[in-house]
This record gives sequence, structure tokens and C-alpha cells, in this order.
Amino acid sequence: MNLISRNTFDSAQDCALYNRIAWRILPFLFVLYVVAFLDRVNVGFAKLQMAADIGLSDMAFGFGAGVFFIGYCLCEIPSNMVLQRVGARFWITRIMITWGLLSIAMLFVKTPNAFYVLRFLLGMAEAGFYPGVVLYMTYWFPSYARSQGMAWFNLGIAMAGVLGSPLSGWIMQTFAGYGGMAGWQWLFLLEGLPAVLLGIVVYFYLDDRPGNVHWLTPEQNARVVQQLATQRQQHEAAGASHNFRGAFVNKALWCLIYVNFALLCGTYGVSFWLPQIVQGLGIKSLFHTGLIAAIPFAVASVVMVLVSRHSDRTRERRWHGTLCNLASALGLAFAAYFHEHPVLSLAGLSLAMSGGLAGFCVLWALPGVLLTGTAAAAGIALIATVGNLGGYASPFMMGWVKQSSGHLEYGLYVLAAMTLLGAFVMFRVKLPSARAASAVGEASVI
Repeated sequence: MNLISRNTFDSAQDCALYNRIAWRILPFLFVLYVVAFLDRVNVGFAKLQMAADIGLSDMAFGFGAGVFFIGYCLCEIPSNMVLQRVGARFWITRIMITWGLLSIAMLFVKTPNAFYVLRFLLGMAEAGFYPGVVLYMTYWFPSYARSQGMAWFNLGIAMAGVLGSPLSGWIMQTFAGYGGMAGWQWLFLLEGLPAVLLGIVVYFYLDDRPGNVHWLTPEQNARVVQQLATQRQQHEAAGASHNFRGAFVNKALWCLIYVNFALLCGTYGVSFWLPQIVQGLGIKSLFHTGLIAAIPFAVASVVMVLVSRHSDRTRERRWHGTLCNLASALGLAFAAYFHEHPVLSLAGLSLAMSGGLAGFCVLWALPGVLLTGTAAAAGIALIATVGNLGGYASPFMMGWVKQSSGHLEYGLYVLAAMTLLGAFVMFRVKLPSARAASAVGEASVI
């Protein structure tokens, strides 16, 4: 089985080579992201029990869920610059171990203020993981194959929802009271521990860059290094920014920053509040809440792989990205409008999640075409930094709307409008679409 489709490459030799690389690193990165996303959003399930235990209001929960991203954003660019200097293996090891320990520490929370502080520190600890992996992809894959690479990585979000939602519900329901600990405390312990263990594995498993890795032949090592160096030179010749300042003055990059912000608003707005949305449909069992909350992620896992394969095969990004944003906006509005109809509301959330996650796969294939070298490290982190403010804004906004009006669906309308604007911005950015343009990428604002 090819993780990256044969039609993506011009030769069977390259297809075999890059699929060998894909099988080596993508399944492992996928597992890391499952654990990362689970530790990031399991607070949505924990809230079902911990709110009463520590006196947490809806608005306070929204603030605490979102303050994670303030710490995340503050450390995003410095983290990626350090990763470029010290290597992915060491830095991702550090990221995972520290975030795992802080996630476990959440079980000791007794007050809302302690909740805020630990969420902020958790964001600082995890900063750099996602953009670090995006940068890592540019070391191993040509730009025209990265959308599929990002799809398999982003599948971790979907799988965290598919497996994590029922798992979180089961842990809280089954372990409540054991050892004098509440179910939500067991949740943080049992879902934080894998990050620490996997962080140790990262150091011994990941290789920083191609060149002399033992699982490729000398000829294969040389071919990857030569091909990626040639493509990098072509991108620079076509106008790709390659220094730190270039990342900040690239107009097309700022358009992608807003698109990422809008998609993250929709994705995290749904992810953090999905357990409450499902319970609002009349589901009371924590385990059954988890099973139903997994449906949007299950649908999205299929859609994102199909969309990314088609985008890589056609080497077209703008229309794929635009339609993904549009689908997410329509899904959010549909779920809000039919909030009293469980099946229709769930269908809307599934469409929103599918559009959002597929949109990420397309979007994150583009920075490596627009930027190279130091600009790539800074620009990728910049997209993630500003975009992840959506991870702060949307949960807080949803909590404020629910507490003020009693209607969570009003917040979904706001997210739909933001994502719709993201579709317009994506459409207005001229991105490489032809196969020839995949070698010499250009992007400009129309």
C-alpha cells in the first residue's frame, strides 16, 4: 500500500523511495499527534465532571480552554527556530515529555486559577510541535507530495476524536472514585502518561534529516538530498522568501495565516464544545456521548485523505482549499440551524469537521513553496502562531455566548461567518496549480 499515491510522482523509482520514507516516519508522527490532540482537548470531557468540583463556569471553562493557545502562540516561533538549529529528534523529545508531565499535573487542579495557569503552561510546553512537524516534512518530502503527508499526520486529529471521545468517556465513568480520585483526574493521568513515554521513543526513532540514515541505501539518501536541494533552489529562483524578514513581508503568507486562523476557530470551537453539544441533544451517558462525538471525526478521517490525494495528484491547491473552507462554513451554519434535530445537527458538524481538517492538509502543503531556509522555519511558525489564536478565541467566544444567551448554536453562526471569509481569502490568493508550477512555485495576492 502506498501512503502517497503513485500518480503524485513522475517515476516509479521516486514513488517507491518516498513511500519508504512515508512508511518510516508518518505512522509514528500520526501516533504522536493522536496523543497531542487528545491531551489538548480532553479538557472538554473533563469539564463534564470537574466544573462542579472546582467551581468552573461555562465562561471560565472557555477562557481556560483557550488560554492554552496564548502560551502556545508566545513560544511558537522561538520553538521552531530552536528546532531548526538543534534538530527535530531532540526538540520533539523535549516537547513531548514536558507537555505529558504538565498534562498529568492537571489532576491536581483545585481552583479555576490553577486551571488557567496549568493550561497556559501546557500551551507553552506543546508550542512548536505542529509547526515543527510541518518543517520536518520539508526535510523529507517534495512540495507536491506534502499534502498527503500532512493528511496522514492530521489524521491524528480525527483519530483522537474517534478513539479519544469514547475512551475519555469510558475512563471517567469507569475509574471514578478509584484511589480517592475523580474520573476527570484519572483522565488527565492516563491520557498524559503516553506523551512522556513516547517522548523517550522519539529520541531513539526519529532521524533529523536525510543524508546518512541507516534505513535508506546510500544512493537513496543521495537522491533525496539532491532532489530536495534542487527544488529548494527552484523555489528561491521563482521568488520564494528565504530569510527571516522575507517571511513577514510575504503577502500570500498573511492570507494563509487568516485561512488557518478561521479553520482553527471552527475546528477547536467544535472540538472543545462537542461533548456539551452532544449532551444538549439529550445524550446523558458519558460513554455514549463519546461514541456520538466520534462520528464527525470518523467522517473527516476519510474525507481528508481523499481530498489531499486529489490535491497532490492534480497539484492544485487554491480551489481545494477554497471548497474545504466553504464546506466547513456550511456545516457549522447547518448544525446551528438544525440544533434541535440530532441527526441533522450531527451531519452539519461532520461536514464542518471534514472541511476543516481537509483544509489543513491543503494549506500546510503551501508554506514550503512560498518559503525556504530560515524563512520556512519562521513563516511556518508564524502561520501556526497567529492561527492558533483561533484556538483561544473560539472556545472563549463559545463559552461567553452560551453563558450570556443560553444558546450554544449562536456561537456556531459566528464561526461559520469567519470560515466563510476564509474561503473568500483562499480564493483570492493565486497559488501554483499546474504540474509545472509544482517545481517552480509562485504565489501572489490577486
